[in-house]
Amino acid sequence: MTTILGVPAQALSGQLLLGLINGSFYAMLSLGLSVIFGMLGIVNMVHGALYMVGAFTAWMMLTYLGISYWGALLIAPLVVGVLGMVIERVFLRYLYEVDHLYGLLLTFGLTLVLESMFRYNYGASGLPYPIPAALRGGNDLGFVYLPTYRGWVVAMSLAVCFGTWYLIERTRLGSYLRAATENAILVEAFGINVPRMIALTYGLGVALAGLAGVMAAPIYQVSPTMGSNLVIVVFAVVVIGGLGSIMGSIVTGICLGLLEGLTKVFYPAASNVAIFIAMAIVLIVKPAGLFGREP
Repeated sequence: MTTILGVPAQALSGQLLLGLINGSFYAMLSLGLSVIFGMLGIVNMVHGALYMVGAFTAWMMLTYLGISYWGALLIAPLVVGVLGMVIERVFLRYLYEVDHLYGLLLTFGLTLVLESMFRYNYGASGLPYPIPAALRGGNDLGFVYLPTYRGWVVAMSLAVCFGTWYLIERTRLGSYLRAATENAILVEAFGINVPRMIALTYGLGVALAGLAGVMAAPIYQVSPTMGSNLVIVVFAVVVIGGLGSIMGSIVTGICLGLLEGLTKVFYPAASNVAIFIAMAIVLIVKPAGLFGREP
């Protein structure tokens, strides 16, 4: 059996695959956080809860309405995005001119409310969500067995992440979004509805979390705490990549997922803290993050 540094090559490949899958979710979630913080200055603690809402929306659509995974993949992010815009218009729009701490506290409170609602109605244990029939099975690549659904998750996540980057950084709509958050008065002078643009920005950010929740549902059980278990790691990814850096979130999310997988192979005891150790090292060397700009 082939070994690498004393570890069977197949075991190493398997853990790297798991790390790549986790990194894909880290990238999608941290991307939404970066969009919201970079453009609105809100530390969006409710992001993990909205990821959970996306997963539960897919589960309820299948259970109560018979709508398949493919329908949920389109509808659930829209539902979460609309919920996000309601949150932004009802609560967050009053906090843009005050300290970031107020936004953090408010969104943390909303997290507790959403988690409690779903825990009360569905309990704390996880609910299974089946893998769609078209994505069942897998392929033996020789060095690792790749389940079809997990390969789909990685490919879809990368497509969504780089598509969002292109939308924000390379299109006219993206330039309007950036301008609306940097100089609202000037943008309004050109006849653009700035409050609507800001609401759309927040809705886009949380819709990415909802989409990640739908994609995670067949892999992880759907539960009220699935977002809170992940959001702290995602915040670490955002900090390492650089607050507000979209490309930083994508690259860092993938790389840290792989780092986590490697740590599980060579030093399993440190796998739960590897990302936070990396965060501490990066902040010592480059306080603004790997892709962040120095103030």
